[in-house]
Amino acid sequence: MPHAASKSSASRKPQPKAVPTVVPPVKLGRGKGLRKPIITAAVKPERTPEAATQTATHIAQQPAAQAGSAPALEAVHAMGRGTFRTAQLPPLPTLRVVDAPPPTETIAHEHKPEIDARVWVGDCREVLSKLPEIRGAKLDMVFADPPFNWNRAYDKWDDAMDDRAYLDFTCEWLDLCIVGLRPGGQMWVNIPDDWAAEIALHLKARKLFMNNWCVWHYRFGQNTTARFINSKVHALNFVKPGTLSPAHKVTWNPHEVLEISDRAAIYGDKRTLSKEDGMPPGHRVPMDVWYGPFMGRVQGNNKERRGYHDNQLPEAYLERVIRSTTNPGDLVLDPFLGSGTTGVMALALGRRFIGTEFSEKNATSACERMKAGPVRPLHDKPVAQSTAIFKKRKALIEE
Repeated sequence: MPHAASKSSASRKPQPKAVPTVVPPVKLGRGKGLRKPIITAAVKPERTPEAATQTATHIAQQPAAQAGSAPALEAVHAMGRGTFRTAQLPPLPTLRVVDAPPPTETIAHEHKPEIDARVWVGDCREVLSKLPEIRGAKLDMVFADPPFNWNRAYDKWDDAMDDRAYLDFTCEWLDLCIVGLRPGGQMWVNIPDDWAAEIALHLKARKLFMNNWCVWHYRFGQNTTARFINSKVHALNFVKPGTLSPAHKVTWNPHEVLEISDRAAIYGDKRTLSKEDGMPPGHRVPMDVWYGPFMGRVQGNNKERRGYHDNQLPEAYLERVIRSTTNPGDLVLDPFLGSGTTGVMALALGRRFIGTEFSEKNATSACERMKAGPVRPLHDKPVAQSTAIFKKRKALIEE
């Protein structure tokens, strides 16, 4: 007769062994090569709440990042459902005191000589590492619209890198911008689906906290029959941790970017006339999906269009970003100046500006545009408009 197992041993389930699973390489939708494995998932079959708690505790006790370790874009999926521990990071770069190169061009504000825009031509990683404003953490806001690695024609820039090379490049410029931000300063990154998750992971690993994950929605996306047509780009907004010092305050100016609420514009809801949230009657803070008048793609017949530049952001987009998250006199950086929209709107709104651009041709065009100013007139306070997608109720039209 075989030995009978005790009740305790018979009821005890064997602990499943973790099976690491690597996301397989997949074909890129644009550009060249294969996407390399980026995320490693720790699959725990038949997980119990107790085991999940133990895993979370173990992860929280992991040592801090050390120099020479793997990039942040390698991540471990910890509990089978959205809890990530980023791999060990090298420390942020320590910048030596060196002589900063003179700007390629300086453009002064028409009525405020203390406000200017300075532009450097060159690789942003080389230029930014030499600027005292970066070394001294003087930036109030960074707006970056980097190359998407879609094999587009950006003058002399290689926009068809190997995926790992592109991610390494991305980490380098992100880290320099983080060093340059003051505590409480904000970073915006305009980026497509391809790289949004990787950038968000890296910024979180650097202890910045996500303030907004907005979507810039546009019509006339690239036509395709192979999948749903893309009609958006992500606008990631992260904040560098600060202190309780007033100098480290996170800037937020909702009254600068209000729009007419749908309830007021479509339904005539009287409740919007007696709001208790501090906003004017009938107004609201914009939603985190951005669309509306002058907010779409800058097409070839658009007054803002800058000739050969095919990846131009609308002035209304940058006006919203700059008005809402900076104050007059603040210092704004755009490491990928491109067509110059950030510089145009920063200078016009009374912010100091630093821009870097790899292409001398693009930089020259952008500086000319900054001197000319915005195509559409600016007001001291933007005129609130409705972005409702439905028509007014018939009863309101007849009133």
